[in-house]
Amino acid sequence: MPVESKVFPPSQWRGQTEVPGPISASWWQAFNDPVLNDLVGAAMTHNTDILTSIARVEEARQQTGLTHSALLPTLNGSLGAQTTRNLGPVGIAHSQSVQPQIQMAYELDLWGRLRNLDQAAQLQYQASRTDLDNIHLSVASTVARAYITLLSLDTQLKVTRDTAASRRDALIVAQDRANEGYTSQLELTQAQSEYESAQQMIPELEQTIRQQENAISLLAGTLPGYVSRGRQFQQITPPRVPGALPAELLRRRPDIQQAELLLAASDLSLEARRDEYLPQVQLSGGIGGLYVNSLNFDPVKVWDLGASVLAPLYSGGRLEAQVGVATAQRDQAAYNYRAVALRAFGEVENSLSGVKRFEEQIERTRSRIQTLRRSLDIALDRYQGGYSSYLEVLDAQRNLFNTELTAIQVRESQLNNVVSLYQALGGGWTGI
Repeated sequence: MPVESKVFPPSQWRGQTEVPGPISASWWQAFNDPVLNDLVGAAMTHNTDILTSIARVEEARQQTGLTHSALLPTLNGSLGAQTTRNLGPVGIAHSQSVQPQIQMAYELDLWGRLRNLDQAAQLQYQASRTDLDNIHLSVASTVARAYITLLSLDTQLKVTRDTAASRRDALIVAQDRANEGYTSQLELTQAQSEYESAQQMIPELEQTIRQQENAISLLAGTLPGYVSRGRQFQQITPPRVPGALPAELLRRRPDIQQAELLLAASDLSLEARRDEYLPQVQLSGGIGGLYVNSLNFDPVKVWDLGASVLAPLYSGGRLEAQVGVATAQRDQAAYNYRAVALRAFGEVENSLSGVKRFEEQIERTRSRIQTLRRSLDIALDRYQGGYSSYLEVLDAQRNLFNTELTAIQVRESQLNNVVSLYQALGGGWTGI
């Protein structure tokens, strides 16, 4: 196995982590949203990716029976019939013969080639099962993130509609003041522009929500349609995810386990290819009866027993090429295992780092929203007192609105980061 394919886990995580502990297999229930639980449950049963993976597991299971059958003898029944017409010393003679027979063949697995192939098929079957577990985890995580995004879009739409209503009221006031000559046409057009900007965002968000609902429905294995809501977006708090030691990650993720099983299977396949250089011993035998001219006659018992040794002497480079192909496939499996493991460590580090960073962002956006609200109050007081133009009010409103939307999006990213952390840690997977 290539030295470059080895993986050495870090001694500790760079990011903040909780006390190590088990994760529930139904980790999405930690968000305490019954609709999310129902959506994930439906996806576990009806998602097409999961159903396809189940079929692949069945295919791998049947493949194990196919390879295991090579370890057992084969029995075949045959029936031969023949009619002949010959010219003999006394004239033309007719002869009929019938010969039923049972034949047996068996390969002695002296070097373990067939056993290696059988074990490789068993490992590939186990790998297909871990792949199914990984797809379960991926689908559950995708549904959770999509649902959180849907709730975030609902909140953004509500804030946008409230802002549009507030700007409509401000526009009416600006029109009245412009008609009376208290404000300029520039201030009026600015108020109209801000109102139209908010109005423009409403159908855009509504379309995005519709697309998000359709995407969630497809994940759940149903036709596109409306998706119910459970808790309000602001009511969902990010749960604390139990930590894990870096060395434990290699056993907590199904994709790493799958890559390890495929690597072991490729090693056995390589050994089986190498064994093809050695002689193969085949036993064969048969027993039957021979009926001639009439079935009333007692049949003649016939039997045969033999053995053959097939030793490769020259194959035009076929055996060498097969071993070379198997070696390259083993190396690919080894590098794939390393890639999967390194990606897993990176995903955990990113998610752990996001736990603290998103908390800091949320705190900053909350503080900025409070500051911008005070700034808007000051701008309104200055405008009403005649100390400034309405443009200052519009600018303060715009900054507050954009920051409120940003705060919602940051909270969405925080919740989705928790989902990613659950997925990165294996989502409660305990192995096969």
